[in-house]
Amino acid sequence: MNKFSHIDLTVNSWEQVRPFYENLLHALGFTRTFHSEKWKVFAAEGDLPSVPYFAITEDPDHKPNENLIGFWAHDRAEVDRIAELVKQYGGTIISGPRLFPISPTYYAVYFQDPCGNKYEMVHRLD
Repeated sequence: MNKFSHIDLTVNSWEQVRPFYENLLHALGFTRTFHSEKWKVFAAEGDLPSVPYFAITEDPDHKPNENLIGFWAHDRAEVDRIAELVKQYGGTIISGPRLFPISPTYYAVYFQDPCGNKYEMVHRLD
């Protein structure tokens, strides 16, 4: 059983990151939205609260840190597609996409959103 429930994320400016998250989260399967004035919620298919969701709130004083959120990719092509999407919608590639010496099949891209929150998209077989 996957115990993942949700991520609550803070950004400096929703308007600054809106295109980035609308496109990235949709590509990752968070296709349903439940937005309020304070929270922008992107959920996977199914009934809340039993499906994973990604909730974003805004704080102009937010300072990103070294935390990193990782996502699984179905294959290397998906890692490459996400890397292109990141660049297209204002994110920054930190490293990759490429093989990393974590394991012989560890193919990943490390990136950040327009506010500096850090992510990884990874495909590996071992």
